[in-house]
Parts: sequence; C-alpha cells; structure tokens
Amino acid sequence: MPVTVLLRYFYKPNARLLITMQVEFGVIGGTGLYDPKLLKNVQEITVETPYGKPSDALTIGELSGRTVAFLPRHGKLHTIRPSDINVRANIWAFKRIGVKRIIATSTVGSLVEAYAPGDVVFADQFIDRTTKREQSFYGLAEGRVCHISPAEPMCPELHKTAIQAAKALKIKHHETGTYVCIEGPRFSTKAESRMYQKWGADIVGMTMVPEVVLAREAEICYTNISTVTDYDCWKDHNVCVDDIVSIMKTGIENVKKIVAETIAKTPVQQSCKCNCALTGAFA
Repeated sequence: MPVTVLLRYFYKPNARLLITMQVEFGVIGGTGLYDPKLLKNVQEITVETPYGKPSDALTIGELSGRTVAFLPRHGKLHTIRPSDINVRANIWAFKRIGVKRIIATSTVGSLVEAYAPGDVVFADQFIDRTTKREQSFYGLAEGRVCHISPAEPMCPELHKTAIQAAKALKIKHHETGTYVCIEGPRFSTKAESRMYQKWGADIVGMTMVPEVVLAREAEICYTNISTVTDYDCWKDHNVCVDDIVSIMKTGIENVKKIVAETIAKTPVQQSCKCNCALTGAFA
C-alpha cells in the first residue's frame, strides 16, 4: 500500500511537499532511460532545495514492486552541460523524498580494447579530472568540514545486485572498471586519452563526479551502470555525438532491463554501511 509522506523543508518552515508513496530508489540518467510504460501510479513533482533547482522535475512511480524517482541529469531536453549540473540539488532532492539507493546510468568512452561499444560496465572506482564542481554539502555556511571517504565509491550491495541482474539477463558486461571523470563538455585529446590508459583507467565520462561523492555525504547507496558508446580517440577514432546517440539507442533497452531487475532483486533491508558514512567524517 502506498504511504503518504509529508516532508518539511528545513530551511523554509512553512513549505511542505506531499508525496503519496514512500520513495526508496532514485534513478539518474538521460531522458531515453525514462519510459512511462515502466511505471505505475506515476506523478511528477518539483522539489526545492537549499542549493537551487534540480536538473528537472522528479517522476515518481512504482517499478518492480518498489517506488522509484527518475531524474534526467541533463534536463529533459538535454540542455545542461556536465559542468552546470546542479548535483547538490539533485542529490538533496532525492534525500528529501526519502531515497535510500541511487542507480546512476551514464554513457562512456572505452580506454581498453576489451570494453567494446555496446558493452555495459559496472564502474567500481573513479579518477577525478574535474575542476569546476562543488563536491560537498558542507562549506562556510554550515561551519563544518566533511572529510568523506570514497575509497570504495560504490555501495557493495547495490553494485553486486546490479551485476547479478546483468548475469541473469545474459547481457554482456564487465563487473569492474575505473572511470575517469573529465570536466567536459569537450572530448579528450589523444594525448589525454593515452594518458588515462597509462593510469590504468578503463572508461572515460563526464558525470560520475561529484554525484557519487555527494551521495556518500548524503548517506545514500550509489552504484553506476555505464554503457560504452565508443573507443574514445586513442584508437585513431574521432568521437562523434551521432555515433554515441546511435549506440545508446541500441543499449538503452539493456540498461532499462538491468535497472528494473536490480530494483526488484535489491533486499529491502540494507546490509551495507552507506547509511552511516558520515561517522568520523568531521574534523
């Protein structure tokens, strides 16, 4: 039975948000990922946050017997650059509606031969090459410094469940991968691409950081599902948006299946420690 949840914004005493269901999962991705046919009892809500507006309204519904909120990180019309995504607002909005677990989908370039276009990669590590993004909820206004640890960035339980879902669905995938997050929106030079290879990275994208870090600060489980669209430019290949869109269209159905299966198979009770990530994090 749906549960009515009444939330009060901590920074605005008279504001309230009425949601007719308890939201457990947040799914972040492109507009192609959201399919109205996947959800039951759909409603769309706008959540205000202390950090401004999220990328777009949240679409909430039931999927695989669980409640889910979808959010297009670049906006429904894909008008928000990677550097301009209000990640703090996005993660805070999920936290406000009760989300306990986030499944984040992305498209990436491959830095290794074995990770071919069309493959799914369950990234488990990242290298941060961004320069313009706020990576903490805690600053001068809060009067606290948070030293969060992303040593193991992904929720182990959610990561394992997503891999098991891909196996059950017989979808070609890679259980691990180091994701280089670049600032964007431009693609890499060949020199950069080859440098990332020497660093031991497997894939390159523009969106994982600071999503994964802020989710950890918010004590929300987080895992990444990446779809390889190209070989970046190290393989004498010029990355083209048209090629990325073409591959993504063929891979989106696999991602939808993995997301649905992951949500269905994730245990109700958490066995991870993501919900106490702030313990010992403050100076």
